[in-house]
Amino acid sequence: MADVKAYTSEDMKFENLSKNHLTLVDFWASWCGPCRMLGPIVEELAAETEGVAFAKVNVDENPDIAIGLGIQAIPTLFLFKDGEAVDRAVGLQSKDALRAMIDRNR
Repeated sequence: MADVKAYTSEDMKFENLSKNHLTLVDFWASWCGPCRMLGPIVEELAAETEGVAFAKVNVDENPDIAIGLGIQAIPTLFLFKDGEAVDRAVGLQSKDALRAMIDRNR
């Protein structure tokens, strides 16, 4: 079982982010209703999923990360593998949709 770790500009190193495993990163903001709905879904999935790291980035507090990735809407989820973005989903997602995204990139 994995915890969802909060990352900031200071400690978010995408080149080191997913060495030897997948990492699902949830880009969110506290004022965003769909983001608040998605948070518990990501946490539940993290608790049920082995071999995948889970992270979240508050885009209001870390705009440079969002700008660098071209994020224009939130929530946005990126799946990283070997330090590279391999998949992306925008908007509120179901747990099944996120699980399918992970499974197709294992």
